[in-house]
Formats: sequence, structure tokens, C-alpha cells
Amino acid sequence: MLHLWKPSVLIRPTHRTLGSQRGSPVIMVEAAQRHDAASRSRSGLEARVSLVQALSFQAISQSQRVLAGLLSETAKYAFPRRFEARNLEEALMAVPDLETIRFRVIKRTDRYEIREVEPYYVAETTMPGKNGFDFNGASQSFNALAAYLFGKNTANEQMEMTTPVYTRKVLSDGERMDMTMPVISKRASDKWNMSFVMPSKYGDRLPIPKDPSVRIKEISRRTVAVSAFSGFVADEDVKKREFQLRDALKSDAEFQVKEDAMVEVAQFNPPFTLPFMRRNEIMLEVERKAG
Repeated sequence: MLHLWKPSVLIRPTHRTLGSQRGSPVIMVEAAQRHDAASRSRSGLEARVSLVQALSFQAISQSQRVLAGLLSETAKYAFPRRFEARNLEEALMAVPDLETIRFRVIKRTDRYEIREVEPYYVAETTMPGKNGFDFNGASQSFNALAAYLFGKNTANEQMEMTTPVYTRKVLSDGERMDMTMPVISKRASDKWNMSFVMPSKYGDRLPIPKDPSVRIKEISRRTVAVSAFSGFVADEDVKKREFQLRDALKSDAEFQVKEDAMVEVAQFNPPFTLPFMRRNEIMLEVERKAG
């Protein structure tokens, strides 16, 4: 009789062959492994959810701080302050509620006031060209100073904006002035400096500008005669108002213009301010008369 040979079949153990009871050790091990894998999966998901929530809260908090800062800065312009007014023109002028120089009014007339100004620091740059209020030159100088104020310095620090922006006529070394009527004129071309008043909290510890055209300078205590006016500033207007201020001070019994005093213009408002609300001041350094 022919017998057919059949290869033996290797049967691998399964859960059922190793034990069909519910409490089988193998089943319990594999169940534990599945539970651990599920736990790790849930832990990973929970970690990702927690991270997303933390980032969301951080973004919301950051947005709230930015919004609060924006509202605070806007309020300084939306709710400006005013100086003591001598006339209707000054009554309409308004300046942003920003830090400014400290001074004490010594004397007030219907044409000017005399102030004793406390020391302060400025960031200063020389303006290109011979005009102090040429748009291109003024913009270039303003941008250089603003860049320093907003972080282009060795500390990479952003500082607070202040008022006013000063534009000052200066003498070059070796040049002298001729006194002519109606205004002071120079034999050589005029030069002007623009400067930003620095926040007082820094004192003499201001960060160093990265732009070599920007200089830090201390302005010492001084006495100045000041006349305010509104509108946009132009060179011809400055010349006229300088002459008017010098002429008015000739009649002052206590103060006189210092020898070689140069005209200085302070502008308090951002460009979007309406002309009749803008405050500008023209000033000259003065001293008490002898005797």
C-alpha cells in the first residue's frame, strides 16, 4: 500500500494555544504594552496641545501688551497738553504729552518769555545743505536721529520719543559773523544742526550711536528768550521771526542777547498735526544786563 508522505506542519503558539483564559500572562503583557503605547500617544498629544495653548496665551498676552502700548502712545497725541497762552494763536497750539526739557519762566511779555532751562542731553547731527528747513535735508537728518533713538546704538535699545526737535544754526570753525539788518548773515554758507532731546532717565549713560554722524552732547543750564508761533516752519519765516525777537529784546530792561547767540527753532508736533495746532518756538540765548 502506497503511503503519501505529508510534511509536518509547525504550528506557532498563539494567544489561544498558549492559553485561552482571560488571565493568561502573555495576554496581560501585550495588553500592558498596548496600554503603554496608547499612554505615550496620549502624552504626546497632550504635550502638543499644552504647547499650542501656551503659545496661544503668549501670543494673546503679547498682542495685549502691544495694543496697550499702542493705545498709550496714541493717547499722548489724542489728548495733548498746552503751554500757558499769551494770545489766541498760542491757545490753539497743542503739544504731545511726551517728556520735554525742564524750565522755569522768569519773565513773560506779550511778545516773548524768558526761561531758565535746566541741563539736558541731545543726540545731534549736522544737516546737509545751507538751509535748516529744506525738506530733503531735514528728512535725512531726522531719519538718522530716529534710527539712533529706535535701536541703532551699541545697546540695541529702543528709547522713548521726546519733544521738541531742535534745529539750530551753528558757526563753522574759523568763521565770524557780520551783524547786518534785518538779520544776522554769514560771509560763508550757513550750517544747521538738528537734535533730539534724550530721555532724562539715562543721564550721561546714553548708548553710543552706531552712525558716526550722530553725536551725543550735553546742553548746559542757560537762559533763553522764546517766542512761539504756529504753522509749518520755513527758512524765510525763521529769519523774519529772529529779527522780530532780537528787535523786541532791545527794549528789555533786564536781559540782552548774548554775543554770537545763534537762532534755534523748537518743533513739538508730528507731521500730521494741523498747521494752526502746531507749536513752534524760536529762541535766542540771553544774559542779564550788567548793573
